[in-house]
Amino acid sequence: MLNIVIILKALMEIAGLALLGQGILFVLAGAQREQNLFYKLLKTITSPIMRAVRFITPRFVPDRHVGIAAFFLVVGLWLALTMLKIQLVLEARRLVS
Repeated sequence: MLNIVIILKALMEIAGLALLGQGILFVLAGAQREQNLFYKLLKTITSPIMRAVRFITPRFVPDRHVGIAAFFLVVGLWLALTMLKIQLVLEARRLVS
């Protein structure tokens, strides 16, 4: 179970950093961002998360806010997985001693 939590936590870290990088390039590159190779790579990495967040958010939420919602969802999941990891490690430590 601990290994699964560690893998999921690492995936959330990758997704969070990709969303953060995409957001920074969104601001820095401006209208030219769609021609930026690195922006395209980050967009490919984050597209499953963006689709999932678009699916769970109500229709009145504008598309420009979906990226922010996705970032906060990833951060929330990362925090939950971190707390679960701590709990599992403490339980394993208690069993050993």
